[in-house]
Amino acid sequence: MTPEFAYFVKVNVAFMLFYAFYRLFFYKDTFFKLRRSILLVFFGLAFAYPLLNIQEWVKEQEPIAEVIQLYSVMLPEVVANGNTATAPDWKELLVSIALGVYWLVIIILFARFLVQLASILWLRLNSKRTAINQVEVYVLERPAGPFSFFHLIFLHPASHSENELEEILTHEQTHARQWHSIDVIISELICVLCWINPFVWLLKREVRHNLEYLADHTVLQSGYDSKNYQYHLLGLAHHSNQTGANLYNSFNVLHLKNRINMMNKKRSRTIGMTKYLIFIPLAAILMLLSNMEAVARITKEVTKSEEISLPDIPDNIQILQDKPVFTVVDEMPKFPGGVDELLKFINQNVKYPEDASAKGVEGRVICSFIVRDDGSVSDPRIVRGVDPLLDAEAIRVIKLMPKWTPGKHKGEVVNTKYTIPISFSLGGKQEKKKEVAVVDKNSDPNNRIYTVVDEMPKYPGGEGELMKFIAQSVQYPAEAETKKLEGRVICSFVVRKDGSITDPVIVRGVDPLLDAEAIRVVNLMPTWTPGTQNGQAVNVKYTIPITFRMK
Repeated sequence: MTPEFAYFVKVNVAFMLFYAFYRLFFYKDTFFKLRRSILLVFFGLAFAYPLLNIQEWVKEQEPIAEVIQLYSVMLPEVVANGNTATAPDWKELLVSIALGVYWLVIIILFARFLVQLASILWLRLNSKRTAINQVEVYVLERPAGPFSFFHLIFLHPASHSENELEEILTHEQTHARQWHSIDVIISELICVLCWINPFVWLLKREVRHNLEYLADHTVLQSGYDSKNYQYHLLGLAHHSNQTGANLYNSFNVLHLKNRINMMNKKRSRTIGMTKYLIFIPLAAILMLLSNMEAVARITKEVTKSEEISLPDIPDNIQILQDKPVFTVVDEMPKFPGGVDELLKFINQNVKYPEDASAKGVEGRVICSFIVRDDGSVSDPRIVRGVDPLLDAEAIRVIKLMPKWTPGKHKGEVVNTKYTIPISFSLGGKQEKKKEVAVVDKNSDPNNRIYTVVDEMPKYPGGEGELMKFIAQSVQYPAEAETKKLEGRVICSFVVRKDGSITDPVIVRGVDPLLDAEAIRVVNLMPTWTPGTQNGQAVNVKYTIPITFRMK
């Protein structure tokens, strides 16, 4: 579930609860001003409370994996599955159709809103302006029910007696002075956005009704006779062909029976206002629900079906405390400050264990960890160990890492598995510790191969395109499928100064069939942007883990 869809669901659930709450507690009282306020609060709170779940975004950096004498950079694993016959994704097709219908209706309703607004402005330009009882009005050319929009009052004077005109003007001036058109426009626009939710339309109706109750109440408080005013409303009913969908406040529409009943209703006792305090715990409950994972996410099975955009990778995630952990995502996690800062952090924090040094223990430790959706690093594990002393030191350093920028998939912040190699070498350890670039000591000085440089090589289009290329290019060997061979192949290669790919080598194999397929895919790679050191293009070793997993 994307953050946008989760937000939309929460907003509409809130509208449903708010309408039920309104009908239960406020529908029959006569605290019209308080009811107006609470309805506007409903609209604002419904859109505001889900925002408490939105993660804080931090700056972007470049992800890689390095350490003291780093031997290479490792991408998060790319998974190649057997039995990858493609089938139409009916769920995705239905979702696309539903979204298309949703946005089409929004466009139609918004166009209708603009047409209504334009018609009012056109009427204002084409109506004669005059003053009646020192109130500026716009004269309608044909008999019609009086109405107002903000401070514009429209009526047909010839259709009303002098006393009726006074009542109408008092009524419409109330709408104008209290800016009731703002409530109307807000409710109309919310109906446009949330048209699929019937409770939004019901709330809009309550807003319109309450505004009329307010204006009617003002007329009666001004000293006009209640019965005469009600007969006046009934007499005007035949003039109106308007509905509650109009943008303006109409004098004689919106359920005359309800309006007359409300005018004759005994005023609610002041002590009854205390019931509005019940809204506070309701708001608190919504805030609590907003922070519950169950509200923001769908079931585990649906989440799995939306894993990644690469070809059918059903086992690409694990579950961590009811949250999926991805190994391949649209945007991988990023260490604060980028590659150089990650190298500095590791170089400054890794300490060669004295006991390991005394024993002459050295080698490459491959570690994995999870960058959670809040950027924290957790669950460090040894993928391939060397010695308990070196393994423990690698885990210790990972636990010291600051928060990363979390990975994102389909626009949603997710938990992401990340893998890094850490090489411990006794030879030249002290001299190498502070270097940013680590080179192969056996290479020709004029054609040396670096493992870490100022600017690492880049696949055309970035890391995401590299993962897509691998997932689309890997073909699960038929014989390996028959034998049900699975596992992770770690393959390294050299990105040359000219961007070409050479020297693919299996760092850690599984089976000759899978190893050969990994090498074949590496050899298919296009030209990269070469890495640079001190502003010069250099040869750089790069490492990719590819996991072969049967369905």
